[in-house]
Amino acid sequence: MSAVAAEAPLFAVRDLKVHFPVRGTRGKVAVKALDGVDLDWRRGEVLGIVGESGCGKSTLGRTLMGLQRVTSGEVRFAGDVVRRSDLRSMRRRVQMVFQDPYQSLNPRMSVGSLVQEPLQIHRVGKRGRERVERALAALEGAGLRPPERFWDRYPHELSGGQRQRVVIAAALVLEPEGLVCDEPVSALDVSIRAQVLHLLMHLREERNLGLLFITHDVGLAWALCDRLAVMYLGRVVEQGTTEQVLANPQHPYTRALLSVVPTPLPRGGVRRTVLEGELPDAARLPSGCRFHPRCPSVFERCPSDDPHDLLPTGDDGHVAACWLLDAAGRENGSAP
Repeated sequence: MSAVAAEAPLFAVRDLKVHFPVRGTRGKVAVKALDGVDLDWRRGEVLGIVGESGCGKSTLGRTLMGLQRVTSGEVRFAGDVVRRSDLRSMRRRVQMVFQDPYQSLNPRMSVGSLVQEPLQIHRVGKRGRERVERALAALEGAGLRPPERFWDRYPHELSGGQRQRVVIAAALVLEPEGLVCDEPVSALDVSIRAQVLHLLMHLREERNLGLLFITHDVGLAWALCDRLAVMYLGRVVEQGTTEQVLANPQHPYTRALLSVVPTPLPRGGVRRTVLEGELPDAARLPSGCRFHPRCPSVFERCPSDDPHDLLPTGDDGHVAACWLLDAAGRENGSAP
């Protein structure tokens, strides 16, 4: 792992909320996609965002990139509050890699044009040969070698893995400090996933590139990430280093996710936890702890009190939003 600079985080969010009003309710009912997220993404680190579909992972990534408006809360980039007028300069330094490379690429543009487009938008480099050289270098850095072979091709002429490499090349051409990767390999064949992941890890080491890695695959996050934030219904419910969160999970939801990760070796003493019921409607959140209707460790405090704040677990930097960590909760009869 590369050293993380002791300066301001690349991104810092505080009490971040993104609500979508439900039609026909005159704004009285809203889907709470993000509902009070606190998170730091540091320079040079791989931060994993994990959770079920619908928990707010992708909304978080899009909001950081300014693709989704903030309802309330604060987003800081390199120590400064991000405003609409700052988005252009911020996107020059942080790029996004989406899940489906075919939808990310304009089918009417050649690979060379696609990779040069960010340079044109941000007015980087001189027109002509300099931009062409930058684009060729980015294609080679993304593993498309020799880059001239792909220059005049179109997205439909490439494989899924090659298309995603073109997306990565278009992000790299600006020489960013970070990449927001939203399920970057889930649309690819299994045989290609490892190659793209290896490329991202190589770029991280070579360029000290920060990665915000959004995934539903806990096993993948375990292998790749320095730190993890586990999300449930629009909130971070547990956060810490990957070792802290997955080797010693403190939130019942994290334990449930981890218990169903496939493993070739039997794990003694680990019982599989199958969560009952569906993810609740984000427009009609449960009272108290929003996980309590599905929690195997629920007790009397959970349906009424909302553990909004992340409580310390005892390990430095490891926190979780669960009353099981609260001394008063234990006195009231919480499960061990």
